[in-house]
Order: sequence, then C-alpha cells, then structure tokens
Amino acid sequence: MRKIVANLFISLDGVVEAPDKWSLRYWSDEIGQAVGSGMAAADAMLLGRVTYEGFAEAWPGRTVEDDEGAAFMNNVRKYVLSTTLPEVTWNNSTLLTGDPAEAVRALKAEQGGDIMTSGSPTAVRWLLAEGLVDELNLVLYPVVVGRGTRLFPEEGPAFPLELRKSAAFGNGVVQLTYAPA
Repeated sequence: MRKIVANLFISLDGVVEAPDKWSLRYWSDEIGQAVGSGMAAADAMLLGRVTYEGFAEAWPGRTVEDDEGAAFMNNVRKYVLSTTLPEVTWNNSTLLTGDPAEAVRALKAEQGGDIMTSGSPTAVRWLLAEGLVDELNLVLYPVVVGRGTRLFPEEGPAFPLELRKSAAFGNGVVQLTYAPA
C-alpha cells in the first residue's frame, strides 16, 4: 500500500500561502536535500485545484537548468482533487472523478511509491479529516509572515499527531515529520 505524504513550507505563525515570498532567503543545500529525498520517494503527486493551477502555469516552461525540480514536476504523475475544474491539461495530470475519498483510497491501494502533496492546504486538511494522510512533513521557517492562508484555521477539527522525526538545519529552519496519532 502506498502512503500519502503531505509536504508544506510553513511559517512560525502557521502561514503556508505563497512560500516563494518568504522562504527563499532561507534556501540551503540541507533544505534542497530534504525536498529532494521526498521527491525521490514519490512517483505521484496529489494536488488541490489552486495549487494545481499555479503549478500548471509555472512549471511547464521550466527546465532542469532553471530549477533542479523541473523534471520531476513536469513528468511525475499528477492527480488533481477538484469539483470545479472541467479538465486538466498539464503533462501526466488526471482529474479525480466520483467520490474523492474513494478515488484517493484506490490510489493508495495501487503499487508504487509515495503519493506526495506539495502545498494544497485545503486538500491536506480534507485528507487529514478523511484519515488519508500517512505523514505530515512540515518545513518550518523562522519567520512570522503575519497574514495569509494558514494550514489550520482558528476554527476547525482537531488532528492529533505524533512526531516521527525532526531535523534542525544550520539556518534555523526545522523539518518536522508527523503521523496521525
């Protein structure tokens, strides 16, 4: 059985929106290795609509010369959770249809590597509520953003989690990996 690994860059105040605006100054080889190891373990991505649309606009024109992750992002199998998109056109993308929880359970039952999310906080919250996330991987940045979409809004369900591993990087960024408790 495959596992779903939800990956998010997150600020100290819980913001996950637009990490390109607040995380890049902290980028390091250590963070690159952490992100790369997650990509190496995955052979599929599961994305919410907003993240899919942003990625589908940004990544197709990029090459490995532009960004090391371009080959992965453009070629990996992508599954999209959306009730409003009529179609998905980015290379190797599939719009999940029917009951979304059943569609994700069917993906998890297939043979293969991890199914990773990148961003997609609304989808991640839904996946957690459905009991479909196997690991929640947070890369915590030492910055308070002040405003933006938070992973967990003030009102919402509780998700008891258990810390599985942690790593502190030289620049103050911390990687925290949780599993449902």
